[in-house]
Amino acid sequence: MKHIFAALTFFTRLPFWRLGSVDKKYYKSVVPYWPYTGWLTGGIMCGTLWLSSQILPYFAAILTALLARVLVTGALHEDGLADFFDGMGGGAGRERILAIMKDSHIGTYGVIALISYFLLASSLLLTFPPAMACCIMFAADAWSKLCASQIINVLPYARTEQEAKNKLVYDRMTTGQLVAAIAGGALPLIYIPFSLLGATIFPVITAGLLILLMRRRIGGYTGDCCGATFLIAELSFYLGAAVLYRL
Repeated sequence: MKHIFAALTFFTRLPFWRLGSVDKKYYKSVVPYWPYTGWLTGGIMCGTLWLSSQILPYFAAILTALLARVLVTGALHEDGLADFFDGMGGGAGRERILAIMKDSHIGTYGVIALISYFLLASSLLLTFPPAMACCIMFAADAWSKLCASQIINVLPYARTEQEAKNKLVYDRMTTGQLVAAIAGGALPLIYIPFSLLGATIFPVITAGLLILLMRRRIGGYTGDCCGATFLIAELSFYLGAAVLYRL
C-alpha cells in the first residue's frame, strides 16, 4: 500500500501527503504502480466527460475531461511531452538534447506537440459515443502508463541522480512489481468492447519505437521521456480504437 500511496502522491497534485509521508525508497519504486494512478486520473476524466457532456457540446466536453487530468496531475505529463519534443527537435547531440529538456522554458516544438496532442486526442475521441469514450479514456490511461513504465526496465537513466529534476532515479522493476504493473494496466481493459482490444497493440509498438529513439539519441531516459511516452502511447491507443471502431 505504501508504494501505491507514494505513486498517488508523486504523480498527482491531490493532497495525499496530508494523510502521511513515506520514505524516499518508495518513491524510487513508484513507476510499477503508475498504472494504478491511471485508475484515479482515468476515472476523473470519465466522470468529467460524462457530466460535462450533459450540458456542453461534445467536443468541449472531451476537452474538459482532458483538462481535468491536467489539473489533477499539475500538467506533469504535458510538461514532459513539451520538453521531450523541444529536446529531440532542437538538440543536435546528447548533451544539448538533455540541456534543452532540463530548461524550464518551452520552445516551438513543445508548443506544437501540446496543441497537436489535445487536438488529435479530442478529434479521435469524437469517434465514439460518450459512454464508450468514457470507457476508452479509462482503459487507455492505465494501459498506456503500463507501456510507458517499461522504459525503466530496458534503458538506463540518462543523467546522474543529482542532475535529475526530482533528485531521484527509479529502480528497475522486480518480478513482483512487473506483475503488479501488468495487472494495474490490464484490468481496466475489461470495460472496452472486445472488438477494440486490438488497440492495445498500438501503445506497445509506440513505446517500443520511442525507446529505440531514446537509446539512439540520448542513450537512456529521463522523467520527461516517461511523460512524453505515456501521452504519445495514449494517443496511439485512441487512434487504434478509432480505426477498429470505424471498421
